[in-house]
Amino acid sequence: MLSRQASHALKALLELAARPLEWQSTHSLATTHELPEPMLEQLLLRLRRAGLLDARRGRVGGYRLTRPARDISMEQIFAGLGEALIVGEALRVGEALKESANRSAPSEPASSPADQVTNALQLRLERVRQKALAELSLEDLLFDLRSAVAGSDGEGGVMLG
Repeated sequence: MLSRQASHALKALLELAARPLEWQSTHSLATTHELPEPMLEQLLLRLRRAGLLDARRGRVGGYRLTRPARDISMEQIFAGLGEALIVGEALRVGEALKESANRSAPSEPASSPADQVTNALQLRLERVRQKALAELSLEDLLFDLRSAVAGSDGEGGVMLG
């Protein structure tokens, strides 16, 4: 599940991706998507520090993407936001496995084969999730957004990529 911050940031990034040449202010992005402006400003600053956004001050300033949406992965976005984890607690699995392997005290029982299998499954799922985030671009989400908008105008269904 996405965190509220990640969801807010993605809404703003989709708006920026839809109009890549325009500078858009935090106020206009927050107003368009009914987001809390102070929180959005902090998120946009994180993304700027991560190299995903350009910022310009002044009356006609704001934010825009530093590169095409196709070149910005979900993995980069979540890393820029400091979102180490968006689904479950999979990142802790690796630590738990290391901890389990390092148990040397005779009073602690070793992991059962079933525990080892389920831990390995969690690691595999985490690798699949990481790969998917690396392959999914902001442009892919923009396509999904445009499909959803087209589908909501009564001309047909939604084609999510």
